[in-house]
Amino acid sequence: MTEIARTVQQTARPVGFPTPDHFRFVESPVPAPAPGTALVENLLWSVDPYHREMMDGDFELNAPLEGRTLGRVVASRAPALPEGEVVFHRQGWRTHAVVGPEEVRRLPHHPGVPLSAYLSVLGGTGLTAYVALTRIARLRAGEDVFVSGAAGGVGTAAGRFARLLGAGRVIGSAGGPEKVRHLTEQVGYDAAFDYHGAPVAELLAEAAPRGVDVFVDNVGGDHLGAAIGALRERGRVVRVGTISQYNTPDAPPVLFDHAAVVEKSLRIEGFLVKDHRDAQEELYDFAVPHLRSGALTADETVVDGFERIVEAFLLMLRGGNTGKTLVRAI
Repeated sequence: MTEIARTVQQTARPVGFPTPDHFRFVESPVPAPAPGTALVENLLWSVDPYHREMMDGDFELNAPLEGRTLGRVVASRAPALPEGEVVFHRQGWRTHAVVGPEEVRRLPHHPGVPLSAYLSVLGGTGLTAYVALTRIARLRAGEDVFVSGAAGGVGTAAGRFARLLGAGRVIGSAGGPEKVRHLTEQVGYDAAFDYHGAPVAELLAEAAPRGVDVFVDNVGGDHLGAAIGALRERGRVVRVGTISQYNTPDAPPVLFDHAAVVEKSLRIEGFLVKDHRDAQEELYDFAVPHLRSGALTADETVVDGFERIVEAFLLMLRGGNTGKTLVRAI
């Protein structure tokens, strides 16, 4: 274990896209655990789109940023947290964290499952996709699904889960031809399009000429408007995120046919995954056998070195990742 702990702090509120100047690294001695707590040395960090939204006011300036993290207990004064145990916690953008038993989740031991999966397809990213399809959309076998931002962490998980749940056609949008190819050749999407190529409504109509039943929306904006038009009777919109607006606060409001919501008996519902943590074991039961069999793959972009965590975050915001973006200790 190193003797120096490092944290990342936000130093200013960004307008538009953040830059490295909005962050700083701070060094301090490795903290010692108090009675009833344990010291965790972190191994894997998650950087997520929601972090950008929190930079506008939820994150405290000049304080360590939070985030989903996996780490190993290296010193413990809590019997419930034995040394050597790998745990999940949310004291994210730092190399070391002092935690109590109530602040962590001990990881299950699933032989053959890589550790990174617990932050990607088995973590909050996968849980978001699973809840979106099963609890909010209540996807039925044979129904057609459209996913925006389909090459990201939630988007790739949603596509793979939809296929395993028996969906009919699965259609996705992504930013760039390489991502489109990944979706159709690797993830299992039946059709995908580059939303830069033409108006989204036109591209969606070409990819799904007979419409769709479920829309899992990570993007908002013109994707939402296009999907409202493409949804069939009793279609469902699951609002997961609005990444198209995180860095463009002056973006115009979404335009869609409000009458279609009534005339087609559509349902539009958003959710926060933190309100569905009771589905975690259900996700394990569903996904772990498929991971072991090879029917399910975790799509991940892994950046090595904690010193590159800001770089990884900015890369993800610019769409430079495929699947879940993770930072790995070296």
